[in-house]
Amino acid sequence: MPANRKYLTRSVSQRFAKISAGFLGGYMITVTLHMALAFWIDHVNVLMTLRYAGFLLWAVLFLLAFLVKNGWKIWGVYLLVTLVFSLLIYAGKVYSPIV
Repeated sequence: MPANRKYLTRSVSQRFAKISAGFLGGYMITVTLHMALAFWIDHVNVLMTLRYAGFLLWAVLFLLAFLVKNGWKIWGVYLLVTLVFSLLIYAGKVYSPIV
């Protein structure tokens, strides 16, 4: 059964934005989240979690990008979340409770 055409994205730029946000943005969020966790808790356990939970998180973020109407807005959200996790990485380097 083919998809209903009224729900498909016609704009090439929107399609590119959604695909790239899902693929690259989801990957950036997944990696920065696990890196931030690695600075605040035991990094060996976090790296083992990244193997399995990381793929699931990336897949969910990839699909989530297609549920939004505007692909550039989801790029903005993904970059903002990545920035927050990057700040947590920086704070973890400076004030790390684990020596």
